[in-house]
Amino acid sequence: MDHFTLKDGIMHAEDVPLPLIAAQVETPVYVYSRATFIRHAQVFKDALSALDNPHIAFAIKANPNLAILRILAREGYGADVVSAGELDRALAAGMRPEDIVFSGVGKTPEEMAHALEKDIGQFNVESEEEGRELAIVAEVMGKTAHAALRINPDVDAGTHEKISTGKAENKFGVPFGRAKGIYMRLNGLSGLKMRGLALHIGSQLTSLDPLEAAFTKVGGLIDSIRSSGAELTHIDLGGGLGVAYRAEDDPPSPAAYGAMVARVTKGWNVRLMFEPGRVIAGNAGILLTRVIRVKPGGGNVPFVVVDAAMNDLARPAMYDAYHDFSAVEPSGKRMTAHIVGPVCETGDTFAMHRDTDHVAANDLAIFRTAGAYGATMASTYNSRSLVPEVLVDGARYAVVAERIKPAAILAAEHVPDWLD
Repeated sequence: MDHFTLKDGIMHAEDVPLPLIAAQVETPVYVYSRATFIRHAQVFKDALSALDNPHIAFAIKANPNLAILRILAREGYGADVVSAGELDRALAAGMRPEDIVFSGVGKTPEEMAHALEKDIGQFNVESEEEGRELAIVAEVMGKTAHAALRINPDVDAGTHEKISTGKAENKFGVPFGRAKGIYMRLNGLSGLKMRGLALHIGSQLTSLDPLEAAFTKVGGLIDSIRSSGAELTHIDLGGGLGVAYRAEDDPPSPAAYGAMVARVTKGWNVRLMFEPGRVIAGNAGILLTRVIRVKPGGGNVPFVVVDAAMNDLARPAMYDAYHDFSAVEPSGKRMTAHIVGPVCETGDTFAMHRDTDHVAANDLAIFRTAGAYGATMASTYNSRSLVPEVLVDGARYAVVAERIKPAAILAAEHVPDWLD
């Protein structure tokens, strides 16, 4: 469910007509619905209500906007971060240090020290080498790093290969067959408190079967490690639940996911941790754009050229991802068109041969399900502006990330004297 609906023939974000935002903020612009974020956060929490004190950490990489993080902090969410920058964002948004989990394969010693200074709750270490390095950093600082070992269960998530993270050839975690030995060697290192395991097999999962297979393997590993005398108190099951990008998509519901988790993990006697991202943010945002012109194309299929581009929404160019394209003021007419942006790349294509609302030059349109991995992946390629973000709350809205224009970016660059 989201709060982007037609009212009197005009697309609204909650109670704000999108043409008003387009007129005052200009396009392209991301628009988020506070009500949708809150609903999704509550639905996910409710889905885990059968579990004993689950820990939920929003995957900040999905949408790191400070206002969004503040909303989720007020809903009791912690943060899953993969950089010192994301860590600082979580803290600035009001998330508690003890509710922050630091993931990622490339933590630097400087980032480890920064996170230890902030007293974060857990490091998810992704190699034996990282664990030993973290132990040294912590010991030098007189700290104890609480850590979980991320395992790679070698389970195919059945998602796009570029967002699959749980197969043997993926860079994440330690091989399942070596996990026990690594855990036992890290356990008891001075400066390091090993307290559990972590896994995350991929993003945009459309079936619970791969997750259940991975979780079942973890259950056996828990028993094996405990039988060797080591302690396990926390298990981080990651995230990855998919969302509906197309009308016919039917991803697993959070409720079905929660029921599966409760069944598979029964008797584990641990605190379960979760890292939802897309399932919270995806349908809570849209990208609002304006049609520049409609250009005739070969085969009588026109090109609809919009002012949003691959630098604003990279997913279609990177993953061949689908985003529904709809007119803000639909006339009821339909057309088949190629939807493209103005960037000088053939890859700057959002859709080919798309059956869509009829649009013409200067019409407004939206790309749906853009609240996750949208603005966070934007760039200034072709010396374009960095896309702004707007948050709607009922009948009011605010710009929560300014449009950074090419002149400001140019001003941050310098020509050395010796080139004069």
